[in-house]
This record gives sequence, structure tokens and C-alpha cells, in this order.
Amino acid sequence: MSNVILSQLTLAIAMVLNYLLTMYWWVVLIAVLLTWVNPDPYNPIVRFLRGVTEPVFYQIRRRLPFVIISGIDLSPLVVILLIEVIRMVVVVPLVRLGQELASVATGLVVG
Repeated sequence: MSNVILSQLTLAIAMVLNYLLTMYWWVVLIAVLLTWVNPDPYNPIVRFLRGVTEPVFYQIRRRLPFVIISGIDLSPLVVILLIEVIRMVVVVPLVRLGQELASVATGLVVG
């Protein structure tokens, strides 16, 4: 019984983490697209997007100064790549672990 609960908890954590990473991926993409149209900086949506993305972009720019090439800021691309790496390194193994725990609990073998 405890394996069932543990497997469900593991799968739930993996799903929530995946949803959060997906939402942040979209926030980064929208923030990048907004830089092309130069929106009103006092718009609450623009302020929210910049408030959520700029601290992360700043840390990337500070740690990797070569991400700005000829005035083009590639830090959003680095953030998107990091999101995908986190998915591959954290989320996918969590899902597999949850599935294995569920198979042990039910007596099935996952191939």
C-alpha cells in the first residue's frame, strides 16, 4: 500500500514540476516576443513578465557574458535550453520512478 502512495506522490511531483516548467517556458517565449514590438512598460502584464524573467536573464548574462553577441541577447535561449535539460534530468526520471513503484505495488513488470 505504501508503494502505491509513494508512486502517486512521485508522479504528482513530476507532473507539477513539468507544468511549472511548461508555464515558465511560455512566459519566457511571450517575454521574448514582446521585446520585438516594444510594448508599454507600465502595462501590468508587461511588468509581470519582465519581473518574472529579468532576474533569471540577469543571472544568465552575469554568469555567461558571451550570451550577448553583437547586441543580441541570447539569455532567453539559454533559459529555454535549461528548462529542457531540467525536464530530461529531473522530470523524466521521476515519472519512470513513479511508474516502477506502481508496477511493484501492483505486481506488474514495466518494460
